[in-house]
Amino acid sequence: MTDPLKQLPPHAFQRADETPDEVFYEPARLVTHIDDGAIAGVTELYRQHLPAGGRILDLMSSWVSHLPDDVIYDEVVGHGMNAEELAANPRMNEWFVQNLNASPQLPLEDNSFDGATLCVSVQYLTTPDEVMKDIARVLRAQAPLIITFSHRCFPTKAVAIWQALTSEGHGQLVKLYLEAGGFQDIQLIEAVPPAPGKDPLYGAIGRAP
Repeated sequence: MTDPLKQLPPHAFQRADETPDEVFYEPARLVTHIDDGAIAGVTELYRQHLPAGGRILDLMSSWVSHLPDDVIYDEVVGHGMNAEELAANPRMNEWFVQNLNASPQLPLEDNSFDGATLCVSVQYLTTPDEVMKDIARVLRAQAPLIITFSHRCFPTKAVAIWQALTSEGHGQLVKLYLEAGGFQDIQLIEAVPPAPGKDPLYGAIGRAP
């Protein structure tokens, strides 16, 4: 299958700040990046689509996972860019630090997770097709990948094409990312509609082949 992202212009995944991501993420940011309503929307998507009792991979995470407190998972493995933030996350059984833009291959076994999440960080991926393919590799057949996004970002680290698009365009772009990774049965969801003074929340869910 032809990679749909190859049709995009070469500068689509450039960023204003191309210094190493390790430098940008070195300071711990123990804050939330979306408001309480949007966080509740993320949690509800997780409740609906992640299998209780499953092994979950929480990608590009930090000190908060947004997993529902009343659902028990067999194991939660976290990934992110800041060790202090990940160590503060109470839902993670284990975690690792890795720059996916420099190394998109995850140090994880094939077909070893029942679901994966990627919350409000997809806009920072510079090789999303490679990352999505490797996420698909570590997921079991038909396991969900839940990607959530809003209208907030660190603008100097978000890729150019993300900043050029509207929220509807973001959804279509993430769908392309999932298609490039081989995901199937892709759903686009408006989890929290836009409202004055509130953060909207959008989701894209794909199933591993």
